[in-house]
Amino acid sequence: MGVLLSAGLLEVLSSVTHLWPGSIALPAPAVAFLVTALAFSLLWLLSLAKRDCGVVDLYWAFGFGVIAWIEHRAAPSPGWASNLLLGLVSVWSLRLGFHLVRRHLGAAGEDARYRRMRERGGPNWPLASFLWIFMLQAVVMWLIASPLHVAFAAAGEIWSASLVVLGAVLFVVGFVIESLADGAISRFRDDPANKGRLLTTGLFAWSRHPNYFGETVLWWGLGLVALGISGSVLALAGPALLTLLLLKVSGIPPLEEHLAGRPGFAEYVARTSAFIPLPPRREGDRDRLGHTSAAE
Repeated sequence: MGVLLSAGLLEVLSSVTHLWPGSIALPAPAVAFLVTALAFSLLWLLSLAKRDCGVVDLYWAFGFGVIAWIEHRAAPSPGWASNLLLGLVSVWSLRLGFHLVRRHLGAAGEDARYRRMRERGGPNWPLASFLWIFMLQAVVMWLIASPLHVAFAAAGEIWSASLVVLGAVLFVVGFVIESLADGAISRFRDDPANKGRLLTTGLFAWSRHPNYFGETVLWWGLGLVALGISGSVLALAGPALLTLLLLKVSGIPPLEEHLAGRPGFAEYVARTSAFIPLPPRREGDRDRLGHTSAAE
């Protein structure tokens, strides 16, 4: 679903950019936002038909790839660093996108978090879901994509090749961590014997959310690549927003609330770092992070 939607939007974009009157041409980031809003609007219509707001996740990762290709096409003079950024975003977008599609197709009904929101929404839920789930997701996606906006708008020489290389290395580290964690989650969920249990082994013995940690690291890597290309600190705004959302808003807090009722959760929290991978704490050790959060 996400791949077909992305491919269709890129085809529409290709036609529109050739027909758009030059006198009212929009900057590439604006076109990217309009395409993103259209994609989430179509998913909203699908959510009404399926009574499942979880379909919003189908475009989350693919959407960044679409933004990258839109803005790379319009770049004034893309060089090796811009092409590298496009490649990194594309690889991550496809890998995570397929993971999220597979997770959605294997889910038994609507995600519990969206189901609770639906129950509280009452008769105004269709409009509320459009504004506060689908359109909000479009805005957040566009803001997080700040590294793409500034990097592909840059023209001329690269500001710092060293930062580009450092960012690419950081991206690879985060990509590997996120991929391993997502693979572990998929295998754990595929085993019916694990229903209602916590995943506490492997990377999850060191961090309750290694997938979120990996995603944060790779986005800071993309931010550094974009900073190296453009010299603009706005490249780091997106990674900073993503980090805030995962740590405090839509990532760890609601997931931990969902997992809190599972057997052994309190003990798991007591011994395992919430975010940054650290050796498991022994009983009696002080909580080095000073707060609580959870596993997948």
